[in-house]
Amino acid sequence: MSEQDAFRWIKPMIPRDPHEGERAATTLELLFDLCFVVAIALAARELHHSFMEAHFGQGVLSFVLVFFAIWWAWMGFTWFASAFDNNDTPYRIAVLIQMVGVLVLAAGVPTASHTDDFTVMTYGYAIMRVGLVALLVRAAKVGGKFAGTALKFAIGIVICQIGWISLLYIPLPEGSRIIGWGVLVPAELAVPVWATRKVALPFHPHHIAERYGLLTIIVVGESVLAATLAIQAALEAGGIGVSLGCVIIGAPLIMFSMWWLYFLMPSAGLVTTTKRAFTWGYGHLPIFMSAATVGASLAIAADHTSGSGHASDVAVGLVLGVSVAVFLLSVWVVQILPHRPASILSGAFLVTALAAILAAWTPWPTLAIGLLLALLVASAVLATQRGWFKTLGPQTAETLASQ
Repeated sequence: MSEQDAFRWIKPMIPRDPHEGERAATTLELLFDLCFVVAIALAARELHHSFMEAHFGQGVLSFVLVFFAIWWAWMGFTWFASAFDNNDTPYRIAVLIQMVGVLVLAAGVPTASHTDDFTVMTYGYAIMRVGLVALLVRAAKVGGKFAGTALKFAIGIVICQIGWISLLYIPLPEGSRIIGWGVLVPAELAVPVWATRKVALPFHPHHIAERYGLLTIIVVGESVLAATLAIQAALEAGGIGVSLGCVIIGAPLIMFSMWWLYFLMPSAGLVTTTKRAFTWGYGHLPIFMSAATVGASLAIAADHTSGSGHASDVAVGLVLGVSVAVFLLSVWVVQILPHRPASILSGAFLVTALAAILAAWTPWPTLAIGLLLALLVASAVLATQRGWFKTLGPQTAETLASQ
């Protein structure tokens, strides 16, 4: 590309080469992700508050609904950018519109979590989708092989968005709006399946794997922040006791182990085809969600050491143990299992997930879970050194894709 082409303010939105070398996340994508830091942090904070008051059912339901909206909005932009990012001025402006939508969505998280009023979140989500639809229409207008797919995406998003807006104004009995979510969430998930049924967008496997990895780091990072703030508050309230000391030691062990286990094996070979990309991409929802829940759980554990909240000792341990178990099982299914590891490593993941839940009945569950994860990391490192994994090269990826 010549310097003159690189600095043109408007360029045709032609598809990117899915095999181009050295494709990496752009600075604009990183800025976009930072906006999601705010939304994820607010969602985790509200979950933390709900758990501290022992409102487990309501807290989990609100968190799932809120987190789905955040994750799905991020998904739409990420896969489009992998296929069509041309970095011209109109593209940047459309991304800016989406970032504004993220911030509006984030502003509505507390209200949605406390009162089940999703008005602000819905309008923030709508702003985001307007920006994405504008980009999809641009891509469709260029014509070519992928024009029909881009247009289908745009049509599907608009129809779903009409549904979300209508849900705000249709008079429904108290508590029945969840039925609307039960219809619209599957509809949202079905749009990419329908749009790519004949022709898939040309996503870049290494770029997509990096983008998902970056969001994983963001979610785990938010967990570190939440736990740190809670530990700071506990220190100010009563200094370091045995229980708080165990949280201070266990929290970084858990976070570091989560990072290590997620990035244990390369991911790009798992998204070489559209079929596998759907499984891998959608399968990340419980990974992201459980990682955020672990952060909220660590914050609860730190607060609990100073006597805050109404949750019991076992309940606090169970929240953390179940969150870690879901993370382990999700990472195992999505990131590890396709590499066909030895059965002994499969057993290690399953046993650790179960032991993390049982650790709720130990005197210091945070430290116990941290040590369990550290042992799992050690066994995984041993497995990689002894060749108990079948790393996905091009030939292996092609074989798995055909299954």
